[in-house]
Amino acid sequence: KAELTDHLGYEKGDPAGRELPNSRNGSSPKTVQSEAGPVDLNVPRDRAGTFTPRLVPKGSRRLGGLDDIIISLYAGGMTLRDIQHHLASTIGTDLSHETISKICDEVLDAVDEWQNRPLEALYPVIYLDALVVKVKDGAHVRNKHAHIAIGVDMTGVK
Repeated sequence: KAELTDHLGYEKGDPAGRELPNSRNGSSPKTVQSEAGPVDLNVPRDRAGTFTPRLVPKGSRRLGGLDDIIISLYAGGMTLRDIQHHLASTIGTDLSHETISKICDEVLDAVDEWQNRPLEALYPVIYLDALVVKVKDGAHVRNKHAHIAIGVDMTGVK
């Protein structure tokens, strides 16, 4: 909807749009494939037929990057229901919170696999650091340390 507003040059319901030759003309249902399975969208259209959405281009049957968007929102602290509402209001997708949960679970499995991977035998450079975080423990606030170690292998990869 935001893309159509940008294309037309006026907000929905704005009286300035009455003098312009092009206007909104509802939406068309579209089903595209994503990493999570089929996703139903309502793609807005204009009367002149000149609007081409950039998020889901005309003729596109595959929605790339939806998983990345969901993971980014989840990592930012949004709940599954918040992500569901955000996707519905921004790009018109109607994903269930169960589907969003499956996408996040797949990423968590990949993270767990990465964390338990075998390490190299030699890291010539190692960076060590700690982040001090205040944590409430009952009636007291204590400093807890989150330690991090980054190794650089022989090829320069961290």
